[in-house]
Amino acid sequence: MTSPRKIETGAILPPADYVKLRAERRRQMAELKKNRRIEVGPFATCYFESYDTMLHQVHEMLFIEKGGPAQIPDELAAYNPLIPQGHELVATIMFEIDDPLRRARVLGSLGGVERHAFIRVGADMIRGVAEGDQERSRDDGKASAVQFVRFAFTPLQISAFRGGEGDVVVGFDHPNYGHMAVMPRAVREALAADFA
Repeated sequence: MTSPRKIETGAILPPADYVKLRAERRRQMAELKKNRRIEVGPFATCYFESYDTMLHQVHEMLFIEKGGPAQIPDELAAYNPLIPQGHELVATIMFEIDDPLRRARVLGSLGGVERHAFIRVGADMIRGVAEGDQERSRDDGKASAVQFVRFAFTPLQISAFRGGEGDVVVGFDHPNYGHMAVMPRAVREALAADFA
């Protein structure tokens, strides 16, 4: 069954209802996300988004910010673009570095990293394209700790991804962050469901 491609206002639970379900929803989401993430190198983690992860995020933002119904359109405008549309994978990439000095130094050397993300399926390279909502690297060369990147697949690449033969590799070929990781089978199987 194909998951929805857009969160509609009718899918948003009233705050009083969400509060009752929140603990269980958060547990379910933690379980779901286990097979939607991959660490690449020492600092980057790719979290592959879906309708379910974005619906959860919208509910959490409404719960935390308590903006009521007036907040819903802004949250839908922010998170609907991160739902895969059947021919792509969409990742939130986080550079997670605890030490603030080290974080500033590393991010200061990673300008443009969002243009150096890729997924390789067999011999085919799928280049990431940064979400165009805002510039994620500053003019001084400092990258944001959070990047939103989509990977558009051709029908043949989708077939190869789903087929399970060979490795799927997620990586970066940035001059200052050249790292790759083989996608675990469980992650590959979970993400295969994002395609139409």
